[in-house]
Amino acid sequence: MLLLIPAVLLILWLADPCHAESTTLSVTATVLSKNNCKFDSKNSTLNFGALDPGNPIDTTASISIGFVCRGSAPMATFAVAEDDGLYETGANANRMRHTVVPTEYLSYSLTLNPTSGMVPKNAPQTLTVSGTVRGTDYQNAYAGNYSDTVVVSLLP
Repeated sequence: MLLLIPAVLLILWLADPCHAESTTLSVTATVLSKNNCKFDSKNSTLNFGALDPGNPIDTTASISIGFVCRGSAPMATFAVAEDDGLYETGANANRMRHTVVPTEYLSYSLTLNPTSGMVPKNAPQTLTVSGTVRGTDYQNAYAGNYSDTVVVSLLP
């Protein structure tokens, strides 16, 4: 009976929340990709040229950007996305800002093709970026130069 009392006291002491300690354990892992896709160039320019508000027609421009996927897998899976630029007003609502009058903007749209796929590793590929400025968006626009910067990401 005397041995039972210290055991009961030890159990009560361990169960007392005043004596409990805890810690937080963060668990992380990084799974490496079997693919590594890179653009051929770090910078590209999509130029809509001179837009005439006296003849406000929709104007489209396109560029091609090369890329290649490398890695341990014979076929590479990729995805492409863009961030809508510096002056966006929402998802897919790109705008260029006037370079002198910072309160003036010009809307435009972008299309990326392809946005994803599987390609053989080490085979040169092409991303086509197309943009459109609608005539109705520039027919009353403030005259001058407009620009924006869009980040196009190629994953992985």
